[in-house]
Amino acid sequence: MANASAKRIAQQNETAVKTLKLGMIVPTIISLVLRFLFRRSSLPPSKTSLALYIVTFFPSLFLSNYLIKIGTPRRDPTTGTLLSYGEDLSQTGVTEWCFDILYITWACQIGSGAFGEWFWLLYTVIPLFAMFKLWSSAISPYLLGRSSAPQDSQVDNQPASKRQEKLRKRSEKADPRVRVQNRK
Repeated sequence: MANASAKRIAQQNETAVKTLKLGMIVPTIISLVLRFLFRRSSLPPSKTSLALYIVTFFPSLFLSNYLIKIGTPRRDPTTGTLLSYGEDLSQTGVTEWCFDILYITWACQIGSGAFGEWFWLLYTVIPLFAMFKLWSSAISPYLLGRSSAPQDSQVDNQPASKRQEKLRKRSEKADPRVRVQNRK
C-alpha cells in the first residue's frame, strides 16, 4: 500500500515538474504572440514592460527551480525502480504558495501581452495576501489579545462521542472501571 502511494505521488510530481518546465517558456511565447496579434503598436515592448518582466522572471525562475528540485522523483538508473518520490508537490503551505506566485506571474505575462501593461497590477495580489496572512495569524492575535484556543463555552457545546458519554456517566456513578485523571 505504501508503495502504491509513493508511486501515485511520484506520478503527480512528474506531471507537476513537466508543467513547471513548460510554464517557464510557454507564457513568454504566448505573450509575444498576443502582442503581435492584438497590440502590434507595443512591439518591441517598452522599457517598463521589459523591466517588469525581468523583475518577475527571476523570482519565478527561482521558485520553479526550487519546486523542480524538491519534487523530482529519483529512480534507479539501471532498473528504473523508484528510489524516492521527492517532496509531495500537492501539499499545502509554502509549496502551495510557490505555485500561486508562479501562476500569478504567468497570468500577468500573458495578460500584459493581450491587454497591456496595466495587467501587471494583478501582481499586487501577492503582497496583499502576504500582509493579510501576517495580520490574521501573527499581528492581530498579539495586538487584540485573542487566543487561538477554543473558549470553554465552545468546548461544552460540542457533542461528545458515545464512548466519551459512557465514560462520563460511569465516572458520575463512581464506577471503579473509570480512572479520573487530575489535569493541572
